[in-house]
Amino acid sequence: MGWLLFALVFWIAAWAFNEWLVRQKPSSGTNAKVINLAVPVMFGVTLLVIWESVCRGLDIPSILLPTPSTIWERILNSLPILWADFQQTFLKAVIAGYVLGCGSGFIVALLIDRSPFLQRGLLPLGNFVSALPIIGIAPIMVMWFGFDWQSKAAVVLIMTFFPMLVNTVQGLAASNTMERDLMGTYASSWWQTLTKLRLPAAAPFIFNALKINSTLALIGAIVAEFFGTPIVGMGFRISAEMGRMNTDMVWATIAVAALAGSTFYGVVALIERAVTFWHPSMRSSRT
Repeated sequence: MGWLLFALVFWIAAWAFNEWLVRQKPSSGTNAKVINLAVPVMFGVTLLVIWESVCRGLDIPSILLPTPSTIWERILNSLPILWADFQQTFLKAVIAGYVLGCGSGFIVALLIDRSPFLQRGLLPLGNFVSALPIIGIAPIMVMWFGFDWQSKAAVVLIMTFFPMLVNTVQGLAASNTMERDLMGTYASSWWQTLTKLRLPAAAPFIFNALKINSTLALIGAIVAEFFGTPIVGMGFRISAEMGRMNTDMVWATIAVAALAGSTFYGVVALIERAVTFWHPSMRSSRT
């Protein structure tokens, strides 16, 4: 009962501290950034402490739910294995599929914008393909491209292509008629209107697709590895270690995947802030 009482007291104290933090009105931007960072960090630490305390207080077997300290110990003891899995899944399959999927989706969106025929014919087909389940696509890609990372990159490409396509097409239509008429009075060509008006207006939509795809890509690559892969990779590690009942290694791999996905998303979000600093949503988040 001591662990459970400690978890309850810690949760109440952390809740009160976070409530006090969010009510602060700092005078400087630096203090505001510190508070904005401290609140989610404190929330995450609270969840880990409650997790650890509940597992110890209720004596939950490690095979069902290992404690955070056990998972951390497994991570430290398995760094070479986790690094090899990270390289196979993220640095090869995810990055390659993400670049190809987002890049091809962006290019096809420009072509659709120039062709009403493609807009009416390809977009409905894209919505249909995007609804296909990954567990149905992954085995086919493995048959086509083999068991190595190329088949996983193909799955990632399919998963990231249509979110980029749909968001870019929608973003290219975001500029209003008055703005486009103004460019017409300047005798601007289609390319000049695209680069100086329509692409800047579409930038928030494009970055929204990039952020969505940053998480979809990792999920797609890991799930695709369940259907055939060399003896390395995050998906392979989760499947293999679960079969051996090494639950702590499974959670260690999940933790590395979550950290990689969150970092990837954060990098894209930082790039978005640097590129679309002029957008009202970015200006409001800076104040």
